[in-house]
Amino acid sequence: MNISLRKQRILYAFIFLLPGLLLYLIFVIYPILKTFQISFYEWNIIPGEPSEWVGVGNYIRALNDPVVRISLRNTFMYTLVTVPGQLILALIVALLMNYITRGSTFFRTIYYLPVITSWVVVSLLFNYLFQSPKGIINHILMNVLHLIAEPIPWFMNASTAFIPIEALGIWKGIGWGMVVFLAALKSIPQELYEAAAIDGANAWQRLIKITLPLIRPTLVFLSVILMIGGFNVFISVVLITRGGPLQRTEVMLSYMYHQAFDFLDFGYGGATAFILAAIIITLSFIQIRFFRRPVGD
Repeated sequence: MNISLRKQRILYAFIFLLPGLLLYLIFVIYPILKTFQISFYEWNIIPGEPSEWVGVGNYIRALNDPVVRISLRNTFMYTLVTVPGQLILALIVALLMNYITRGSTFFRTIYYLPVITSWVVVSLLFNYLFQSPKGIINHILMNVLHLIAEPIPWFMNASTAFIPIEALGIWKGIGWGMVVFLAALKSIPQELYEAAAIDGANAWQRLIKITLPLIRPTLVFLSVILMIGGFNVFISVVLITRGGPLQRTEVMLSYMYHQAFDFLDFGYGGATAFILAAIIITLSFIQIRFFRRPVGD
């Protein structure tokens, strides 16, 4: 009787999961496998026309492509700037929210609004803010703070063009990190802080010795998820700089998009996509192995 009941529960669960599983297989797994197949061909998009098999030729071409190296470097730099920026600022905001008793809902809503705002809208907004010479940011730096003598041509140089993109990435991710950190902070027993206070530990010592070790799993989770998000930066680059000037601000996804949909080189675009996927998987594995240790270590 117990075995029959267990089988019935498994069957019911499978029936409820089946529609979502079919959608996942059709719209996620099948496109991934098809893209992997296309990456080994000089793919012909004309129906009925044969596609030329090139093996790993597209991958070799990508590894020798100077624009791919520029795109990969830009993607790494974007991730190295935005992930720590989001983690640190989100943790600071979460710590402040954890101690606020009045108006906490209002402040949480304010900080979370950028997360649910459209990437397209905020990308165009940041593009407007950093316009030169009459953008609002240049106006503030020149006429309000008097930090610069002349407008900065933000989008004319690759070194400055990424500043609005990175600022947008950090600003938009703080709210989400805050919510995750806040949930972790609420799970820490208050008795630990009370005992530490009795022993004479100050706020900084309680943060280092109690808070950070106990939220280490959350730090690992957020660092991996934010790293994946950093490597998938796309919309802000396309709308703010369009990969310019002279492809100096291309990232992996924007370059892949241009190759696949502007030049219809789907095989090469698929190869660059899987190179990026291999890098993300490797870095995620390293992060998890490096950071996920017992709390007592």
